[in-house]
Amino acid sequence: MVAAMNPCPCGNFGNPLKKCTCSDKMVTGYLNKISQPVLDRIDIQIEVQPVKYDDLYKRVKQESSAAIAERVQRARDIQAKRFKGTQIKSNSRITPDIIADVCAMSPDAEETLRGAFEKLGLSARAYDRILKVGRTCADLDGSEKIEKNHIFQAIGFRSLDRKYWNR
Repeated sequence: MVAAMNPCPCGNFGNPLKKCTCSDKMVTGYLNKISQPVLDRIDIQIEVQPVKYDDLYKRVKQESSAAIAERVQRARDIQAKRFKGTQIKSNSRITPDIIADVCAMSPDAEETLRGAFEKLGLSARAYDRILKVGRTCADLDGSEKIEKNHIFQAIGFRSLDRKYWNR
């Protein structure tokens, strides 16, 4: 599932460039249209900030779509090999019985995830989602184990529920 939503009725809550015209009650009511349990089931949640004119005008050289597609294909090939002979086709479908084996972490990564789990009060579902996304980040890097930076990336992809829903 891919979804998008504004953070409030006017669309400017949290926007550094425009002032939100909504009351706190309006923002809370709007955000509560999606429940915490539903949000907890979304693997990747990111906030997209408005693009600034200077960023468009300057056209800073970015990684090409072809290079990104190649890196993604390598990660998909890693996953196809990992799950050969099973019904699993991608990391998002890793089952609880194999998650510990498939999502092996370095000691630093494990320590980072433990700290985040305790500090952020993550659910068991969020823990599993972070491991699966961390596994994908590691695959994109060609890394056998999930490293600390992969856990940080995966946690970063789950920031919205902490930013807006815990108001």
